Amino acid sequence: MTTTVWFGGGVGGSAWGERARAAVRAGGQAAVMTLAAAAGVVVPAAVAVCAALLTVALFDHGPLAPYAAAPSAVVAGVSALYWFVRRGAVWTRQRVEREAGERWGVVYSAREPLEQDGRGFWWTGVSYHRRREVAWLVQSVRWAVRDHQVQREGVWLLANPVAVVLLLGVPMAMVWGGLVFALTATVDSRIFFGLYSEPVSLLFSGLIGGVLVVAGLAAMPWAVRAHGAFACRVLGGGPQQSRAQLTERVAQLTETRADAADAQAAELRRIERDLHDGAQARLVSIGLTLGTIEHLMATDQAAARELLAEARAASAKALQELRDLVRGIHPPVLAERGLPDAVRELALTAVVPTEVAVALPGRPEAALETAVYFSVSELLANVAKHARARQTWVDVLYRAGRLRVVVTDDGSGGARMEAGGGLRGIEKRLSTFDGTISLDSPVGGPTTITMELPCALSSPRTSSSSAKG
Repeated sequence: MTTTVWFGGGVGGSAWGERARAAVRAGGQAAVMTLAAAAGVVVPAAVAVCAALLTVALFDHGPLAPYAAAPSAVVAGVSALYWFVRRGAVWTRQRVEREAGERWGVVYSAREPLEQDGRGFWWTGVSYHRRREVAWLVQSVRWAVRDHQVQREGVWLLANPVAVVLLLGVPMAMVWGGLVFALTATVDSRIFFGLYSEPVSLLFSGLIGGVLVVAGLAAMPWAVRAHGAFACRVLGGGPQQSRAQLTERVAQLTETRADAADAQAAELRRIERDLHDGAQARLVSIGLTLGTIEHLMATDQAAARELLAEARAASAKALQELRDLVRGIHPPVLAERGLPDAVRELALTAVVPTEVAVALPGRPEAALETAVYFSVSELLANVAKHARARQTWVDVLYRAGRLRVVVTDDGSGGARMEAGGGLRGIEKRLSTFDGTISLDSPVGGPTTITMELPCALSSPRTSSSSAKG
């Protein structure tokens, strides 16, 4: 039996063919990356120069031409630079995704929507503008400057040419140098044989050039992968980091779920204890009193009437304790009228005078409302106990899909996020909803505590007003 294996066939031939194709693909990618890196630096500068020259020509080389050319060059150059920053980063991520076969998780900071006030001005977060286009431009520039991911992309635009030279320069120089050497150079055959022969010289030139080309192509996939790893480090994220972030997120959710379960168990134990020591004990006492009254009705009606009055008072106290217990579980005002009025009620009953400002277009979910309510209640209690403040302010706002609650007091300051303290408890309560709490409390005051929770509102109605307590 005879088996014929053609050149390039079989397992070994297939593997070598795949390696050759991978090397050629990597060489093409390296060439494109080199052009893109050069264009990202050269094109914005060229656009700025062209804009300046065009402006000077439009002003007919007049005295105002230099003053107009500089802003034109800056605007055109920065616009082109920004375009290359974003597009270059997007193209790099797409290339790394194709190589890794996984999605690259990229998170940009949320852009707050433009808001128009009653006078018709547009608020960008830092300034007011009459025209919406100007406000959008100011907000876009501010977002691009402040966003960490865009900052990384700007660093990548500057670091990419250096990475191309250091990582891809040697294999590309070997490939192109080998081609040029094989086609143009002539190795003197007298070095090897002592006699000059043009065919032998051309053959050795081709062999040396071919070796350089093959070596450069063999190193090209490694260089491209190294360039991709460097891009992941500079740009942030990448498939590997996405997996790490997913693992961290799972661990965080597991921890918050355990904290929520512990908090729920502790709350159930508290309710059971309050019922047993409070309303339940009073109800048992009322039952015993009624039994005594039943025996006294025939012999001593005056004593029975006194015991009836005591039973009535005990029932009133039991009812009040049950109401307090229900209010501690889920306040009726919170269920009936929502978070704004519930916070205002807290302000009215607070020891320290408290001013409340609410701008909440709708209602978040009930569990989140409850968490925020009790967090504000605990913060106001802390102000009364520790802050030595004369005034407290509570601001409840909803912006860009996040509920933001700010509690400020003019007390002595110096508050700290200590383990086992009340602020850590609030942090755990909010973490169940992916919420955060931040503290700014310099010694001498004022103290500002900010709570932020991502949420969606379920009702379109608007509650926007202020209240003082």
